[in-house]
Amino acid sequence: MADLQSIKARFGIIGNFPALNRALEKAIQVAPTDISVLVMGESGVGKEFIPKIIHGESRRKHQPYIVVNCGAIPEGTIDSELFGHEKGAFTGATSTRKGYFEVADGGTIFLDEVGELPLQTQVRLLRVLESGEFMKVGSSQVQKTNVRIVAATNVNMMKAIGDNRFREDLYYRLNTVQIDMPALRERKGDIHLLFRKFAIDFAEKYRMPELKLTDDAVSYLENYAFPGNVRQLRNLVEQMTVVEQNREVNSTKLAEYIPMNANLPAVVQKNTLSGNQSSDFSSERDIMYKILFDMRNDINDLKSLTSELIKNKGNSDLSLQEKNLINRIYTPETQQSSSPNSLLYFENNQQNQNQIHHPTIVSDDEDHHYNDVEDIELEESRPESLSLQNNEKDLIIKALEKHKGRRNRAADELGISQRTLYRKIKQYNLEE
Repeated sequence: MADLQSIKARFGIIGNFPALNRALEKAIQVAPTDISVLVMGESGVGKEFIPKIIHGESRRKHQPYIVVNCGAIPEGTIDSELFGHEKGAFTGATSTRKGYFEVADGGTIFLDEVGELPLQTQVRLLRVLESGEFMKVGSSQVQKTNVRIVAATNVNMMKAIGDNRFREDLYYRLNTVQIDMPALRERKGDIHLLFRKFAIDFAEKYRMPELKLTDDAVSYLENYAFPGNVRQLRNLVEQMTVVEQNREVNSTKLAEYIPMNANLPAVVQKNTLSGNQSSDFSSERDIMYKILFDMRNDINDLKSLTSELIKNKGNSDLSLQEKNLINRIYTPETQQSSSPNSLLYFENNQQNQNQIHHPTIVSDDEDHHYNDVEDIELEESRPESLSLQNNEKDLIIKALEKHKGRRNRAADELGISQRTLYRKIKQYNLEE
């Protein structure tokens, strides 16, 4: 069995924090066995090193090692990805496909973000853990596999179980051994060591002089909360290596990149793990309903205002700005009547832009002209045709911009799973 220092050197792990050492020691101890391991920790703490160590120090090290990001695979295809499918099992299944559990037979599978698995897939996974058996999608033939599973999550699993989003029996089956990875803000003595390691690596990569920290800069880093943990620190060093002209960095310069008020997201992340995070939306469906109702209320308010203007002033007394507002509200794009063959619109007099005509109904049978406000108000009560796609896309873009591309936080902000967010990003072609 390898010792702790050789493991750190082999996998490039920096730091001497006791909780980190304990996590690595547990990984080394359980590696020769076949028991399941659950790695817990915030996003960006380096949970991916634990399954690598376990696989590398096990008897399976010469067999396949497969990493599966459960949050990045669409819900409709994840069973096929994990267990494979038969030809014709669903639309698009033009040939038989092997799943990860079949490909990795004899090796190790690392299930990252396992808390994002759909409940149906959790049932299949539980069967694999208990008996080593699975069936391809669209097949009735039972297959056997000998795979060691290491899972990781940053989700509060007990809260997920309480919310019926994760099976309790699967949790205890995965959590035979739990390994907790500490957050970077807890490893204050390791922060400068990590900075120096990244500075050397990026100086060599970009052929530039190495960054160095002043004493006040070291103190600044050690007191920063690092909501993105080691991943955030690494990105910070890479950015400064490329951008900064002065290779000696002080606290003032660091504050330009990571102001102290940016510590707030770390508190939010901590609350997420403890199960105390609040959200305005419990599901993607709630977001869509809220958009629908907000848009409907806004349009009804605008239409009510328009009706009042026509009642109080009359057509001839309306200003050009008010007429333009009415024209924007009553357009073919925003007004659909209850009949699929009729359309409400305003006729525009091309010769006189200052005169606005009454709205007209065009139907397959005959033309009918509105001559009074009552007809307009009757049309206002008809169902609106509202498109949610653009609003949903805008919400996703704003969330990603707010959190600087961090998809896990954008998903939390929107109240949807990371898997759903990945799917929406692909659907709207928002990949960077």
